[in-house]
Amino acid sequence: MGVQDEALFEQFVTERVDVLLRYGYVLTGNPHDAADLVQEALVRLRGSWDRVRGKGDPESYVRTTMTRVHINTWRRRRREHVTSEPPDRAYLDTPYEGSGLWDALTRLPRRQRAVLVLRYYEQLTDAEIAGVLGVSRGTVRSQASRALDKLRDDMPAIAENLGYAT
Repeated sequence: MGVQDEALFEQFVTERVDVLLRYGYVLTGNPHDAADLVQEALVRLRGSWDRVRGKGDPESYVRTTMTRVHINTWRRRRREHVTSEPPDRAYLDTPYEGSGLWDALTRLPRRQRAVLVLRYYEQLTDAEIAGVLGVSRGTVRSQASRALDKLRDDMPAIAENLGYAT
């Protein structure tokens, strides 16, 4: 990578890192995992900078990479073996303490949450979401439908937590 390419890469990172961290947070629900996702995606971008910059949309590449890394992480975690020894103490990350909506989102399965994030936060079409997640458009639609059904079921509790009469 030449000096000019290095400068362009550093400029991209400087300008977009906050936006990418917010996107990672929405995907993971955890600021530490979000930072890990951004770091991994930027390392991959660094290795492909010439090719990706030539296509003209490095942020899209990073977001797609972040989504795929996130999905691969939860696929790997599903295969983890449960231990008989519980951790010494529990840790509960409550970024929006008292927010019923956040609680409802965190209770969704990861794929359903990813579909909602890509659809409503990233405003991707079903075809684009299917491409990012590596699933069919029908799977995207069914996962979104199931996720929204679960959120609708939780709406009375969310409204109560926020102080609205039901």
